[in-house]
Amino acid sequence: MTMRLGRRGLMGLGVAAGAVGLAGTPPRAATTTRKIALEEHFSTPELVKRGLVARPTNSETLFADIERRLADFDELRLAAMDAAGIDLSVLSVTTPGIQGMTDAKEAVSLAQASNDLLADVVRKRPKRYAGFAALPLQDPAAAAGELQRCVKELGFKGALINGQTEGHYLDDDRFLPFWERAHDLGVPVYLHPGLLPDKPAMFAGRPELDGPVWAWTADTGAHALRLIFGGACKRFPRLTIILGHMGETLPYLLWRLDSRYQLQVGQTLAQDERPSTLFRRNFAITTSGVFDPAPLAAAIATIGEDNILFSVDYPYEDSNAAAAFIENAPLSEASRAKICSGNARRLLHL
Repeated sequence: MTMRLGRRGLMGLGVAAGAVGLAGTPPRAATTTRKIALEEHFSTPELVKRGLVARPTNSETLFADIERRLADFDELRLAAMDAAGIDLSVLSVTTPGIQGMTDAKEAVSLAQASNDLLADVVRKRPKRYAGFAALPLQDPAAAAGELQRCVKELGFKGALINGQTEGHYLDDDRFLPFWERAHDLGVPVYLHPGLLPDKPAMFAGRPELDGPVWAWTADTGAHALRLIFGGACKRFPRLTIILGHMGETLPYLLWRLDSRYQLQVGQTLAQDERPSTLFRRNFAITTSGVFDPAPLAAAIATIGEDNILFSVDYPYEDSNAAAAFIENAPLSEASRAKICSGNARRLLHL
């Protein structure tokens, strides 16, 4: 999720006609390039009741609109998709979702219920919606089983994990059963921001830094690096991890990560041991919440166009703004088609 607050409001509510924010209504996009969007969120009444829907704005009006769009699978969401030329949205539980729970048994039950609800939505409109599983990582073995059920029985395309679970990040050995199952199934895992397990002193007194403005980016980027340095990418070489928000800044730091890691270990690393190599091999990124051609160009130069996929971050961002950005980005039509849908079809086996 990425929210941009300003004096007069918020840029990006995902409304069909375009949200009004600091720069006014975003331009309508030409929809000649058909699109698949991978980071598109929903909620359920039970998630709302349990307080498992993050609130990244202080505005009651804005949050009320977000809430109604999270719960909608019909007119509002489909109108936004149609206006932006989005053929298919891969839906996932909004943050913190299941990762915000403390009771493992309740987490298992709520994950299953949320996935069953999503499966019903997908069955009604299989040409418009697909699903990422919500998983109860409070019980890693149960999470592995639920991932298999969702992929094999419900037809989901992978999983989306909202950050840490009970203070534990996914490089912890307790999660090996989950990673083994994801690797065996050959499905991607979308690593999405979630609630921080603590409040670092660097954010003290500056609430502007909390949440999607910066804290979630820093936390999710660190989470991805934990997987690289913790050995998950070496242990599971066919695993694909997806990062939103143009890669949570990591594609632009790969040279420095290699340089400083080699300094830390005191030797020059073989190419296949460098963080940059593992990132390029095991990670893909989406454009969710970053509709700016400059970082897109940098990401293409750094990790290649085959590893970048279009997304909106609905309903926290505006679908028209996302579409206008990718339609007007200085890309060849072949590259645009890859990023808009081709890469998603390959990665998700569509």
